[in-house]
Amino acid sequence: MAEPDLGPSGAREQEAAVAAPAAKKRRLGAGERYVPPPRKLSTGVSFGAEHFAETSYYFEGGLRKVRPYYFDFRTYCKGRWVGRSLWHVFSTEFRAQPLAYYRAAARAGRLRLNEEPVSDLDVVLKNNDFLRNTVHRHEPPVTAQPIQILVENDEVVVVDKPSSLPVHPCGRFRHNTVIFILGKEHDLKELHTIHRLDRMTSGVLMFAKTVEVSKRIDEQVRERQLEKEYICRVVGEFPEHEVVCEEPILVVSYKVGVCRVDPKGKFCKTIFQRLSYNGQTSVVKCLPRTGRTHQIRVHLQYLGHPIVNDPIYNMEAWGPSRGKGGKIDKTDEELLKALVEEHRSKQSLDILGVSEQDLNSDTESKECGNSSDCAKSVQADPVNENCPAEDSKDPESDAKDPERNDMTACPLSSDTNLETLEKSKELGSGENQDGQMGEKSSEEKDPLCIECRMKRRDPSPKELVMYLHALRYKGAEFEYCSKMPEWAMEDWEE
Repeated sequence: MAEPDLGPSGAREQEAAVAAPAAKKRRLGAGERYVPPPRKLSTGVSFGAEHFAETSYYFEGGLRKVRPYYFDFRTYCKGRWVGRSLWHVFSTEFRAQPLAYYRAAARAGRLRLNEEPVSDLDVVLKNNDFLRNTVHRHEPPVTAQPIQILVENDEVVVVDKPSSLPVHPCGRFRHNTVIFILGKEHDLKELHTIHRLDRMTSGVLMFAKTVEVSKRIDEQVRERQLEKEYICRVVGEFPEHEVVCEEPILVVSYKVGVCRVDPKGKFCKTIFQRLSYNGQTSVVKCLPRTGRTHQIRVHLQYLGHPIVNDPIYNMEAWGPSRGKGGKIDKTDEELLKALVEEHRSKQSLDILGVSEQDLNSDTESKECGNSSDCAKSVQADPVNENCPAEDSKDPESDAKDPERNDMTACPLSSDTNLETLEKSKELGSGENQDGQMGEKSSEEKDPLCIECRMKRRDPSPKELVMYLHALRYKGAEFEYCSKMPEWAMEDWEE
């Protein structure tokens, strides 16, 4: 019987256990560069006080904002980089920034190779090289609406997540996420993600406090014992009778986070039941029986009743019928370009979770990188606004992984094996001691930071709400519900 394939670290451990005496350090040849052995990475839930203290929040115009801060992106040399110069890797894979930026970053000591400052971008990368890139990080604003804790006991924390908040660090979001806000403002740390919700979806969100509880509920998810009920408000008069949609769904773009009905897609099933109709829009109950990325939203679009304010599936870019019946009349590339241009014209790219730098890069991550928060593969609900997961287990979940889609706006961050960890220094002026909130202070400008020189339009609080809400989650031993959102009330008027 063939022996199991050991990863690099496993092979090294086995060799170390057998080898006696330990191998001597090889003498380096003239001009040869030493590469230290890789460090063992932590695989647990690892966000703690030092991460939460990286920066602070302030509140303005109904929005929660994060003060810009310095942050280290770290990664080991990828196999495809071995034998290539650092300059070549930057110029071909990290094109969100001009090459002049990397030269300036090296001169400023922000690029480090095996913890030594990079003085020459022509250095040729070797296996196990460890790269660190310090960036000045800006996060998009999210709603200032607080996270309501529905249940907290020895096993779980259940919250009512506001719309616009990612569950965990991903893409351009880190502190403006549920995980960080719970840690910073509620002292709830080392939580295990059980399921996820799309950034723009609100509602019931569960976390386990222990690995054992997480595994137990994960098993219920795998066995399809978890019942999920969503509520939404859609365009037009939805049929009064029960509607079952079983159209397969295909991911179009991992970077922008777009899916569509396609015969080559994965099997999906959603049951819909109209609850009310006010003459223009309908409130619909949604019971997903499978868990694909954006499943509810894509099925509603296909049925001709997209969610009223869906920033992806109810846009003119889909054509006159807005994707009804799968009719698009555009290639995937044309569709993505039209969606981006429509949001760009409205200065609302942040709603898509992407920036101009992301779009300027040719690097598209097919998977999201694992953050320390999600080093374990979360087997629950998927739907990720920025980087959808093909194998999502939940119809409207934050799909991929944590620093999952840390796209190329932050160099060295768009690889699936990223170890995105600590900061390099703080912006200290004008923050309250608790690091949680306060008046906006005069923020430090970073001379190398493109974001510091850009003026962005803030979204309105209304733009940060989508009418899709996870109303109820029920398992073998639990049932958690939230209040019905205002927009779902029968007498509600926009």
